[in-house]
Amino acid sequence: MTAPESLVRASDRLEGSREAPDPAGPASAGAADPVDPVETTASRRPIAPLPDRLVSQIAAGEVVERPASVVKELLENAIDAGARRITLRIEEGGVRRIVVSDDGCGIPADELPLAPLRHATSKIATLAELEQVATLGFRGEALASIASVASLSIGSRTADAPHATRLDTDSGELAPAAGPVGTTIEVRDLYAATPARRKFLKTTATEAAHCMDALQRVALAHPAIEFESFVDGRAGTAMPAGDWRERALAGLGDDYRDAHRLLEREAGGLRLRGLLGSPNLNRSRADRQFLYVNGRFVRDRMLGHAVRQAYSDQMHGDRHAAWILYLWIDPALVDANVHPAKAEVRFRDAAGVRSFVFHAVQDALRAAHVRTGDRFASTDIGAPAAGGIGRGGNAVGLRNATDPSDPAFRLAARGAIGSRLTAADVTRSLQFHAPQPSPIDGNGGLAGGVAIGPRVDRPAEAAASGPEAEPLLPPLGYAIAQLHGLYVLAQNAAGLVIVDMHAAHERIVYERLKAALAGRAIAQQPLLIPATFRADPLDVRIADDEQATIASLGLDVSVMAPDVLAVRAVPAELARGDVVALARAVIDEIREHGASAVLASRRDALLATMACHAAVRANRRLTLDEMNALLRDIERTPAADQCNHGRPTWRQLGIDELDRWFMRGR
Repeated sequence: MTAPESLVRASDRLEGSREAPDPAGPASAGAADPVDPVETTASRRPIAPLPDRLVSQIAAGEVVERPASVVKELLENAIDAGARRITLRIEEGGVRRIVVSDDGCGIPADELPLAPLRHATSKIATLAELEQVATLGFRGEALASIASVASLSIGSRTADAPHATRLDTDSGELAPAAGPVGTTIEVRDLYAATPARRKFLKTTATEAAHCMDALQRVALAHPAIEFESFVDGRAGTAMPAGDWRERALAGLGDDYRDAHRLLEREAGGLRLRGLLGSPNLNRSRADRQFLYVNGRFVRDRMLGHAVRQAYSDQMHGDRHAAWILYLWIDPALVDANVHPAKAEVRFRDAAGVRSFVFHAVQDALRAAHVRTGDRFASTDIGAPAAGGIGRGGNAVGLRNATDPSDPAFRLAARGAIGSRLTAADVTRSLQFHAPQPSPIDGNGGLAGGVAIGPRVDRPAEAAASGPEAEPLLPPLGYAIAQLHGLYVLAQNAAGLVIVDMHAAHERIVYERLKAALAGRAIAQQPLLIPATFRADPLDVRIADDEQATIASLGLDVSVMAPDVLAVRAVPAELARGDVVALARAVIDEIREHGASAVLASRRDALLATMACHAAVRANRRLTLDEMNALLRDIERTPAADQCNHGRPTWRQLGIDELDRWFMRGR
């Protein structure tokens, strides 16, 4: 009995069983018919190998998910062939026609009939080569899968061949053809052999966009190759060969051209480089995140989570950063043969790779830097910015002006910028102290409003020397005023700096707490009079049972009565904050997440809460000394450009922009 006949007879038996009266009566009406095990056994097919074409069509379901999958596979083959120029043409979203042409090494005419066969490849030949794959393709499935669901033709020519050769996979015809050195693969009528698959495709425009995305993902990892594209005969985005940074920025978008940080790190046989978008320019979707392992675009949840954690201190939890990372690792230490489309990899030392990526990204994000407007300079504090400082320039000299031998320090001491500062003023303790009450100062500054320092004219020699001779100043300059009890205004070489004093101080305190806890040395300050507050029985029990955990955070909370707790000591950094609110926040965290979680995964979140309670509040009037101490702290604190909640702590307003506002020079 042939297979189709057995299917027909089995169907007839099932139909007959449905028409037979139900012996159980109407009570069982509507219930599903039980499957007769005897009938099932009788209709079982014998085990037999599937036809090769059907096997290829099954494999195509994983490899050729949509037209973009075809584009990706053909582009990777062209790169493996050593191409320096690749052209992509698509029509009707890639369903009607996809053509990829390259100027690579080409395929010899006698090997061309083998190219579309399943598991035929020139990339690997032994198990040892499979275990250290150095090419993008290696499985030998792509062309066979494509040929099983579409019409495929391959034209190729090697450098020593007198002409090109063309293979039509439908007819098997191999014939001479005209063409340059390289390979051209044409795919027509995608899913013509499996029309049901076309029902799952989106609109033509959507599929074309996916094809362009596939081209971009491949091109981002290969800046030395020129790519061009044509969509329905119209020229698309052209990507000339060039510097990897320019290619990477093309992927991130123009918004990030002046709002990114460069990452380059190498350790233990791992090498990582890339561009990290500013945490301030976060997105609602994770659509601009690109990860490459040995030049292959992959989606790795472990490494993606590591990058997200590295950003967590500077960005809201429901937002996504934009970044592009290139990771190189010994091919023997990574397995690329874990996914049919090669979209996933497996690392031999996954924990080590994750730790390397996390710390590299975190360090790059936390590195001291300065921003002019929305512009980021990747120069570390302690070195002058390239090009020096000029009026309205884009670079700000990064110099620490707390050294008495520094010219900028001496300039500040003479009172050239903002106010008459002395050596003691700049090097004074960085802790905030209670402001002195002053209803109206000698220069008209109003208490509780704008506190303006004494007006000091620039020395004649500085004014006469011109912009090029303007001395180097600290990145954030020196304070000149406080605005509405919320913002500190400072003058630096580029213009006006506006600082959110609460957000900035919150980040500073947070980083100090993290450093102290990491060194297990959070300094405590006893309270002269314990701060008491009422608590429910569970909070009292937690405070009593978890005294060691609470003490490790710099707090001393003890039980005074069945419903009263007393705070007897707090971290020295937080002594001027709301100690009761601080103690409640710590106990609430332990109550909700447990003591072990608070000291592990919840540690940073708890420290951020503690820092928020301790940070200087709105409407607190600061002296010029305090404002300048805050500015110097920002310059020394890692990741001080954002607070713990992802808000910016300061902004730069350039002189050129101010000149435009007031139409100076027009």
